[in-house]
Amino acid sequence: MATVIEFIKQNELDWQPSLNATLSNGLHGYRGALIIEPGKQLSPDRKLPPKIQARQVIMMSTDTSIKFLTCELESFEDFEPLFEKYEEFFVPDGMYLLYVTDLEANGTFEYKGIPFTAFMLDESSVWNELLDLASLDKSDMKSVKKPEEKVEKLYEELLTSDTKETARTYEEMCSLKGESSKQLMGAV
Repeated sequence: MATVIEFIKQNELDWQPSLNATLSNGLHGYRGALIIEPGKQLSPDRKLPPKIQARQVIMMSTDTSIKFLTCELESFEDFEPLFEKYEEFFVPDGMYLLYVTDLEANGTFEYKGIPFTAFMLDESSVWNELLDLASLDKSDMKSVKKPEEKVEKLYEELLTSDTKETARTYEEMCSLKGESSKQLMGAV
């Protein structure tokens, strides 16, 4: 069986990574986006951007499992395809935090024996939301220079933080899907 990172590479599922390295805690760190559904292949060397992707991904993995995954999903409907794509690597003791732009409430739910917590995401970034969740300020991270160390520090803080929300069933989470509330930022 391929490692998590080998699986991602072999299936061309990484998208614009900004970090892909072994960390000092023995885990592998990845930051970027992960493809859930690839874009159409236009020619042997040209492909459209992914139809569905997990954006703003921060992932920590061992060879055989994803220990930590957080990302932005455009819709809660993207959760099932994400789960199916990476199912063999999710473990019951992992920490999986989803930031979803079309949720109307937060919740912690179990899907096929694996716990996930989903949060509403409006105008913030996953990184900023995680800093809040871990009770860190940006100034706490300024002293940390290397991207690998920043990801490790955030992960270590999250391990001791309460990341659970209201317990809900997967069906209840599906019923909380509304319209995307994320505002597009750009030139005015």
